[in-house]
Amino acid sequence: MILMNEIMEYLDVLFPDPKCELNYTKDYELLIAVMLSAQTTDKRVNMVTKVLFEKYPTLEDLKNAPLNDLIEIIRPIGTFQRKASNIKLIAERLLEESNGIVPNDREFLESLSGVGRKTTNVVLSNLYNVNVIAVDTHVSRVSKRLGLSKTSDDVGVIEKKLTKKFPKDKLGRLHHQLVLFGRYYCKATNPECKICQLKNICKQKKEY
Repeated sequence: MILMNEIMEYLDVLFPDPKCELNYTKDYELLIAVMLSAQTTDKRVNMVTKVLFEKYPTLEDLKNAPLNDLIEIIRPIGTFQRKASNIKLIAERLLEESNGIVPNDREFLESLSGVGRKTTNVVLSNLYNVNVIAVDTHVSRVSKRLGLSKTSDDVGVIEKKLTKKFPKDKLGRLHHQLVLFGRYYCKATNPECKICQLKNICKQKKEY
């Protein structure tokens, strides 16, 4: 528990007010933005969603938007054909099955096109303050380097281990902090090891 406290205290210093860096003003905009963020950066997603949500400002607009137009708008983020189709399908399901509202319902959310456990966890945490942790590439990398999980662990195993190791009421906050820590400090390449106060517990610091 001492190790977990050390990690949380340091992350609190670095990120005292951690927030999701995806831009959104409506619940479904967050859901779509997180879905689009798979295998790309939040910065790039924010670029395309600015155009997307200005041109198609409602779920009805997104549902009825020409697929080819959506493809062109989100082309910069990659895998754009599948993701453009997901946008329309998500809009349709929300309108027809949940009155246009993103519900606090894991089973429903995970049944949406392009939405898995990670996306659902991000949405539930941000919209409903559900204490869950979403494991993306940043969280996975940081967890393995700090010895919170094994290098062979998949995202599901990492989520279970982090959920067990840290206080449940801190998981939502911790998720954002680990993402930001991995994004700006414990980067995949050229990590900021020299200034990191967790380097004493890092399992891979000697490689850098």
